[in-house]
This record gives sequence, structure tokens and C-alpha cells, in this order.
Amino acid sequence: MAKRYKEEAPDQEPDFKIPAFDEEKYIKRERRNIKTIFLSFLLGVGIAIISFGFWALLTGHFLQWELVLLFGVINASWLRYLFTKINIDLDGFGRRGWLTAFGTYIFTWLLILIVLVNPPFYDSEPPQIQAVSLPSAQTPGGTVLIAATVSDNVHVSTVNFTYTDPQGTTHAPPTSLQNGILLFLYDQNTTALGQYTYTLTATDSNGHRTTVTGNFTYTNNALSITSSIPPAIRSGDIVSIKADPHISKESFRVYYRINDGTQINTTRTDPEHYQTTPEFSGWTANSTLTLRLYAEVSHYFLNNPLRYSNNVTSNSTYTFSTGIDPSIGATPDPKPNYALPQPNIQSATPGFEVLLALSALAVVLLVIRKKKTRK
Repeated sequence: MAKRYKEEAPDQEPDFKIPAFDEEKYIKRERRNIKTIFLSFLLGVGIAIISFGFWALLTGHFLQWELVLLFGVINASWLRYLFTKINIDLDGFGRRGWLTAFGTYIFTWLLILIVLVNPPFYDSEPPQIQAVSLPSAQTPGGTVLIAATVSDNVHVSTVNFTYTDPQGTTHAPPTSLQNGILLFLYDQNTTALGQYTYTLTATDSNGHRTTVTGNFTYTNNALSITSSIPPAIRSGDIVSIKADPHISKESFRVYYRINDGTQINTTRTDPEHYQTTPEFSGWTANSTLTLRLYAEVSHYFLNNPLRYSNNVTSNSTYTFSTGIDPSIGATPDPKPNYALPQPNIQSATPGFEVLLALSALAVVLLVIRKKKTRK
């Protein structure tokens, strides 16, 4: 049986035949594909340069990105005309070929345009300034800290700072920008009441300018005790405190010291009123005590963990006499019952360019799908 199989085996034909390789057809197809990709790239570069011109003309328009995107996508239709005009054989080009051509055009156009509309080729953005006065309402003799962040997408060339006092006199103290932060401490031990205004102007290397203004006030009414003071205060008595809400736009901590001792926090009842009682640690029974009020203001700039702070000190000191009460000073210092400023760190999110690229790709796929449906 084995001998018969060996004799018949040479007469059997194989089940699969390797097709003949058409080298000429293969080379022709690959040359065509290379030409289409190269032409798609060139068209993308050309349309990107023209789109950059429209981008510059539309600076400030609220539909700037949308109109430029529409211009770039519409001009993708020139690919078919371009291929036909130079007699490229599109026989068998197929869906994959068109997808490659349109994809090459779109991403070349998008990449070149993004490079052109950003520094060092183009800069339309003025410097960004965030400024805060700590505090915004201060008592005579206290200091005011002006803190600001100044940044630019290219380079900040100059920063000018001035302030005007209540008498209308403008001052230009020496200031400097260190690591994007400008700090100025107003420390004139002034007794002049009224509003001060400050102006901060930053200019970048391309001449774009940004100006911000702010103000702070010196007042006698920043902090005060509004409740009556009994002759022999006890642990259950409430001491009512008023704090000017203009001290800061953010929450600030109101506390006091007994005989210049440790800090004792107050409890807030509304944005303007606070209270405390002699039951907290620091008070002593059957004593005459001196109390002074303070407010601590603080601020964190976005993505900057450094804390900038300053204090307000009341003009007046208040004298209390305490009765014989074992509950006086027996309770630990309370924590503030309100949220205070915290560092604001935001992680980077995908830029608009990524969304733009995905949108452009979706449009290309939609165009190709419609063309296939028509066929």
C-alpha cells in the first residue's frame, strides 16, 4: 500500500498555487501612493500658511478657531482636483488611500497651523496679572501687602507699580518681579484714613500691555467689640465682635489675645459678626484682663503653594474683669468654624488643539463615508 502511494504521489497537483508577483504593477502603485501622500503634505502646508493669515485677521473674533477650522476642512476637497489635474491614476485607490491622503493633509495642516499661531512666530496674548491687597481694610499704623503674579507666554519686559494716597498724590516706589511674583509692603505707619488705589501695568516683548487696578482702605472700624462688658464676666457670657467684611474678599480668621498671650480663635455667626466666651483657654477667673482683636488674611495664587498673609490689629484694647467661675478658661481653644483659603493646584488638561484634531479627524471620516455611500 505504501509503495502504491509513492508511485501516485508525483502525479498529484498541490492544492494552493502562489500567485505570480506583478513587480511592475506593485512599483506603479507604490509610486502613486507616495505621490498622493507628498501632495497631501504640500497642500496641508500651503493651506496652513493661508489659514495663518486668516487667523491673524480674525484676532479677537469669538469664532476665530471655528472659522479657521472650517476653512481648513473645506479646502481638503482640493485633493481630488489636484490628483486629477496632474494625471494620477486613482484606479484601485480605494477607501484606505483616500483616508491616508485626507489624514496626511489634515494633520499636516493642523500641525503647521498650531506652530505658526504660537510664539515665536505669533503672539496675540497680553500679560496675565492677578493682584490682591492683604488686607483690603486696615487700621491706622498697620501694613498692607500688595501681592501679584505676572506672567506671559513669551516674556514680561517691564512691570510698573504706582499707588495714589487719599490726598491724590501718586507714588512710584521701587519694585521688582521675582519668579513671576511682585510684592510691595505699604509700611508708612500712616494715621491718614481713606482709600488708596494702586495700578499695576505689565508689558511683554511684543508690546502687548495689561493694566489692573485695586484699592485698600485705612479705617478705625475694621475690628471692634460690639457687646456690653459686664463688671464681672462669667463663662456663659457672650462677647460679640464685628469685623469689617472688606478686610478681605476671602474668608479671614478673627482671633484675639488675652494680656498679649496665645491666640484664641473666635466663632463666626455671619460674614460680619463673630463671638467668643471666657470659657476658653487663656482666660483666668477673678482677674482683670486686657483683650486685643486681630484678623489674619491670607491668599493663594492658582498653582502656587506659597501662602501670602498679613494681619489687622484693632485700634483699641478692651479691659475685662472676670468673676469667680471654675469654668472660665477650662475649654480648649476652638478651631474656626469656617473654611479658610487653601492652595489651589489644578492639573493640566488637554488643550483645545487636541479637541480640534479629533474634530478634524471626525470630519474627514464623515466625508469619506459619504463618498463611499455615493459609490
